[in-house]
Amino acid sequence: MAMIAVNTQIGRLGVEEKDGVVTRLMWGGVEEGEATPLLQEAAAQLRAYDMGRLHRFDLPMKVSGSKFQQRVCEVMSNIPFGETLTYGDIARELDQPAQPVGQACGANPIPVIIPCHRVLAANGLGGFSGQGGIETKVALLRHEGAAGLLI
Repeated sequence: MAMIAVNTQIGRLGVEEKDGVVTRLMWGGVEEGEATPLLQEAAAQLRAYDMGRLHRFDLPMKVSGSKFQQRVCEVMSNIPFGETLTYGDIARELDQPAQPVGQACGANPIPVIIPCHRVLAANGLGGFSGQGGIETKVALLRHEGAAGLLI
């Protein structure tokens, strides 16, 4: 397992690689192990996203967790830059209740890259488990030009 750290406008992010796939993104990450080509590419993509030049990440990833967790992360990965869905939208797509969808969003092991910040509650922003909580979610949505949703 190796990790690379990238300074962004939302804080220092660490991307973890294991067995040739990205497995985790965390706030306050530290450099650990070898900066593999995959980690270098992940860092480059995070920097490009941070500068507004990248709208979709293209990295091999493995989401740990249940099949349901993996399905929710797959749906979140397909939400376009600057757009949002609600927990209910995802629940309908997966034919599941909204509450477990919200829990799966909160348990997303690769936030930002798998854009759980693009998932909102039916009547508001919903939660965000990343460092800075809801303020970070708002910052990410503004960065993507989805700020009109916040007015």
